[in-house]
Amino acid sequence: MNEKDSAARRTVKVSKYLSKHLRHQPERIGLTLDEAGWVEIDELIAACAAHGFRFTRDELNHVVAANDKKRFAIEGTRIRASQGHSVEVDLGLPPATPPPYLYHGTVGRCLDAIRAEGLRPMNRHDVHLSADRETATRVGARRGRPVVLSVDAGAMHRDGHVFHVSANEVWLTKAVPPQYLRFPERH
Repeated sequence: MNEKDSAARRTVKVSKYLSKHLRHQPERIGLTLDEAGWVEIDELIAACAAHGFRFTRDELNHVVAANDKKRFAIEGTRIRASQGHSVEVDLGLPPATPPPYLYHGTVGRCLDAIRAEGLRPMNRHDVHLSADRETATRVGARRGRPVVLSVDAGAMHRDGHVFHVSANEVWLTKAVPPQYLRFPERH
């Protein structure tokens, strides 16, 4: 493996480790996130090192800057995950008016449940939606052959559903009832 591939793999490894502990299991390495999901960077680096996963501040800065999904935000001496938490946090995102349509990437084996129940947040706080089909396709492809659903976000908003948009431009809402979904003809 060349040096560039090794560095890229290391970046992914650090990113996944950070996601796990800043979104889902901070207590596992002794971290306590504040009510908005922030933690001091020095505290994070020390906690990770104490649990056998060492990285430098430079590596952390690179992971934050290089992440194409902008999963993390740094503010001063603090860091947090931009969205996707399963632990209780209030990201403090104001309500936002969505575009007329948003998109959700999934896989064919989930369609029957989605037709019956709509989109649910599962182990997260919100359903994640994309502003474009390409992003939704990439999201769905992580679990198999992607199927992209259109969400009539304009109608949902008019009907009183609340939307938020994260710092990395992921649209969030509590649930999407089935009547607001448009399914592809074939999958």
